[in-house]
Amino acid sequence: MEPQLRHTVTDGVATVVIDHPAKRNAMTADMWRRVPPLFAGLAADPAVRVVVLTGEGETFCAGADISSLREAPEAAQELAVRAEDAIAAFPKPTLAAVRGYCVGGGSQLAGVCDLRFTEEGAMFGVTPAKLGIVYPASSTRRLVSLVGPATAKYLLFSGELIDAQRALRTGLVDEVLPAGGLDKRVAEFAGILASRSQLTQAAAKEFAAGRTDRDAYWAAEQARDGDIAEGVAAFLERRPPRFTWSARAD
Repeated sequence: MEPQLRHTVTDGVATVVIDHPAKRNAMTADMWRRVPPLFAGLAADPAVRVVVLTGEGETFCAGADISSLREAPEAAQELAVRAEDAIAAFPKPTLAAVRGYCVGGGSQLAGVCDLRFTEEGAMFGVTPAKLGIVYPASSTRRLVSLVGPATAKYLLFSGELIDAQRALRTGLVDEVLPAGGLDKRVAEFAGILASRSQLTQAAAKEFAAGRTDRDAYWAAEQARDGDIAEGVAAFLERRPPRFTWSARAD
């Protein structure tokens, strides 16, 4: 089967699968190119409230396909950065579900997601120093924001892999599940995210990313939308809320 990114949408949750098992889900140039239009389409789809990014089988993503780096390393890196930026700009929650190896380009994809859940036995690595590659500035800043400068330097300088528990301690991942427990927990938590107010989530996502020019915009969105009234009514009536505000890409 050709390397691909495939996706399904169920109950508000889009699951995007990195599918290249012959090379441990390494990203080809065509796969990197596919990321921006895929996420743009999911952003525009009102049926999608959350995206889960995962790998086929027992590996998340072993990085970029080395053949693409041999042919044109600068072009391959540019494609990866464009893919990262597309995921970063996605206005709805994103969650990486990681098992097995999450290395190189895989760590870029997981790191740009809002949240990362993993399973015991997973291994994480940021490996450009093994190949003589300058890690992109935007990717470096995201890594530092997750784990701090000391751990970022450890990962970048050495290219060494760390296990799931160390990834949890450093802030690289948010939850570590026992073997066999990842899918159930991700489905449960994605369902929780899908049930919450997209207005709250979209504003929080922008503020957490450091944007400082949209306070008035979000105040206006809150004032004209009925999510607050619905949330209060649902709380008083002891029922699940039916939020109607829909996130969209600007």
